[in-house]
Order: sequence, then structure tokens, then C-alpha cells
Amino acid sequence: MELQVWIYYTLAILLLTASPGPMVLLCVTTSIKDGFSSAIYSAFGGLLAIIGILTLSFTGLGLIVQSSQILFDIIKYSGAAYLIYLGYKALTSKQENYEMPKEEKSSKVKLSLFIKGFLVGVSNPKAIIFFIALLPQFIDPLAPLFTQYIILVTTFAIPEISWLILYSYMGSKSSKWFLQNGRAKFFNRITGGVFIGAGVLLSSTNK
Repeated sequence: MELQVWIYYTLAILLLTASPGPMVLLCVTTSIKDGFSSAIYSAFGGLLAIIGILTLSFTGLGLIVQSSQILFDIIKYSGAAYLIYLGYKALTSKQENYEMPKEEKSSKVKLSLFIKGFLVGVSNPKAIIFFIALLPQFIDPLAPLFTQYIILVTTFAIPEISWLILYSYMGSKSSKWFLQNGRAKFFNRITGGVFIGAGVLLSSTNK
């Protein structure tokens, strides 16, 4: 891959990954309620999901989703339903106050956080369409494809996880405000509404 092509790809990825979305919201809310380290598990779950989407798009399997309206809709509505479910759980929470989060988590809790991040990350079929449109512009069919794949994935993964960690850190730093008495209910209402809004927005999108 030529240096100039890589620079253009890097700029595109920086713009993509910096934009807040459901994964950022998940990491921020998790870091506030459960601590910074908990959000990191969710962040890596989301990262794995997006790398999987990038891989599908790179190998051409993403074209199946792009060409199949039924499969696209299944992924879209499943993702929307999960986001709305997270919002519903937050809205109906009876919690009035937060306790200081414990950074030490059991393996079961860590896996649960990772899976939650993965499900949010994989729930958007628009990412497949985006990468299908983006990647061909930066791939040289005459050069070794595996090497290009490693470069493309690495260039995406580093900014993506860096932004998620940064947002998680900022969320953890604001947790003291939310940990004060009576603010848990307010926070749950806000995040619940945003998750439901994101789910409705996702359900209304098309290819």
C-alpha cells in the first residue's frame, strides 16, 4: 500500500471512529455505573465486532448482506431491538443512587460486559455497507491482499479502541457527579431515551 493511500485511509478512519455512536454511549454509561475497567471490556467486545464486519467486507462476504434485503433487515431490526431493550432496561430501572463501582470483576461479569459490547458493535448493518464502499478505494488488487488486510485492520483498530478508551475515561471522571444521591434515576432516564432513540433511528435506515 502506498503511503499516500494509507494517509487518506487513516484520515477517513479517524473521522469515522471519532464520531459518537451507540458504542460510545455504551462505554460512557458503563464507565459511569460500573467503572473504567468495565467499560474497557465492552470496548474490546465492540472492537472485535467491527473488525469482524471489516473482515467480511474485505473478503467480499459483506456483499451478501448488501445484496440481500431480507438479511439486511434481519440484522438491522435485531440490532435496533437490542438497543431499544437496553434503553428499556435503563428507563425502568428503580435505582435511585449509585454506589462506588468495584473495579475488580468476576470472569462471568467480564464476559457479560464483553458480549454486550460485541452485540452493540455488530448490531449495525450500515457498517458493512460503509466498509464495502470504503475499502475497495484503498485496496491494490495487484499487491499482496493479506498484507493490505493487516494494514487496514490495524489502522482502524488503533484509533477505534483509543477513542472508546478516551470516552470511557471521561465517563469515569464524571461518575462522582452521577454517584451523588438521587442522580441515578435521572441518568438512567437520559441514557434510556438515547438508546431507544438510537434503536428507532437504526430501524428506520435503509441500504
